Amino acid sequence: MRIMDRIPKIFKNFYFIAGAVFLIWMLFIDGNDLISQWRLSSKYNDLIKEKEYYQEKIKEVEMDREGLMSDDELLEKFARERYLMKKESEDLFVIVEKE
Repeated sequence: MRIMDRIPKIFKNFYFIAGAVFLIWMLFIDGNDLISQWRLSSKYNDLIKEKEYYQEKIKEVEMDREGLMSDDELLEKFARERYLMKKESEDLFVIVEKE
């Protein structure tokens, strides 16, 4: 028996061969192959999560800002703690703990 006689008739069909080559090309070789699409989808999902995180942080900062702008005592406390600001008549001591 010849090798060509052993191959089923469907695999000899031109349209089947062309379709198989096209499918392999699109899944593995093309610039928009399956692996690239998976990576892009994963990156897209990560960016959406980052966007949600930063939107929450923006809301927190806006609420803190509103609180600071409306309360002078809170603003003074914030400036003293964060930026080590002091009044002219005060002395400032910074205690650094050893690790």
